Amino acid sequence: MEYIVITYLWLAIVLYFLLGGADFGVGIIEMFTSTKNISRTRRTMYHAIGPIWEANHMWLIIAIVILFVGFPVIYSQLSVHLHIPLVILLLGIIARGTAFVFRHYDAVRDNMQEIYNSIFVWSSFITPLFLGIIAGSVLSGHIDAKAHDFATAYVFSWLNWFSVAVGLFTVALCGFLASVYLIGEAEDAKDHHRFIHKAKTMNIAAVCCGALVFLAAQVERVPLANWIFGDAVGLSAVILATLSLVLLWTQIGSGRTTLLRILVGFQVTMILLAISYAHFPDFVIIRNGENLSLFTAQAPEKTMQALGSALLIGSVLILPALFYLYYSFQKKKVNGS
Repeated sequence: MEYIVITYLWLAIVLYFLLGGADFGVGIIEMFTSTKNISRTRRTMYHAIGPIWEANHMWLIIAIVILFVGFPVIYSQLSVHLHIPLVILLLGIIARGTAFVFRHYDAVRDNMQEIYNSIFVWSSFITPLFLGIIAGSVLSGHIDAKAHDFATAYVFSWLNWFSVAVGLFTVALCGFLASVYLIGEAEDAKDHHRFIHKAKTMNIAAVCCGALVFLAAQVERVPLANWIFGDAVGLSAVILATLSLVLLWTQIGSGRTTLLRILVGFQVTMILLAISYAHFPDFVIIRNGENLSLFTAQAPEKTMQALGSALLIGSVLILPALFYLYYSFQKKKVNGS
């Protein structure tokens, strides 16, 4: 049953990045959109994510619940040593959602709209930034379970070059996901070409930020290159991600939007697989200590069995409804209603 729980944990993280990350990405795209095109971009964005943006946070909730119930030691360590970026992440999610609703449904059109716009855009940038910082901190080896001062325990556990570089890489990937997804939502040929240009720009930014991650890993002595290129699975995942990227660039102007979405989703999934597989089952890399493993830091067997059963039963009940939600709104947009 432990493998079922671990699989659900990994899938929840991947799906949150693919779906929730794309939602964050539309705010990032808006941040780098000219005043002339901002209204068209917002209108396209509302049609794309308006009906289902809240549902995407379900994957983050599932991941947190799995850690809380199935791996309490890991959950407690992350909650203690990374409580500052976690609080910023949660505040960003709340601020973004609030601004998204108010700027669209507020009955009074006044100067508050500009405040809502600024909150939405900046929280769309800050939230994935700190999501990536948390992910980088888990792997950086800077979490010190034996720290005796505040800065070492609660600040430098996440405030380091590697974690910040992973945060910037996450922001770029979210923008890349969103721009590719929005190609299929474009209202006319002009918007279609504009989102293609943004997809290419964000992809270049992601590649540059990815290079920055490797440079920061070298400076911080994080064995990232060994994890990715020293393992057959990781190396294969990188090769597949590169091939899918090449194919995406050759097809990006073809109008085959479904293929483009599959390719960008596959590419990001392979990147996450390459990073996560080599150090499995270690989930948190601890400084000068024993790493937190998904096998040794898990809850008692009966708890894992109950959690695994709940996840399986919940999938049968919830996933069909979620897929129907996506389908119904896509069909609604196709019918023009």
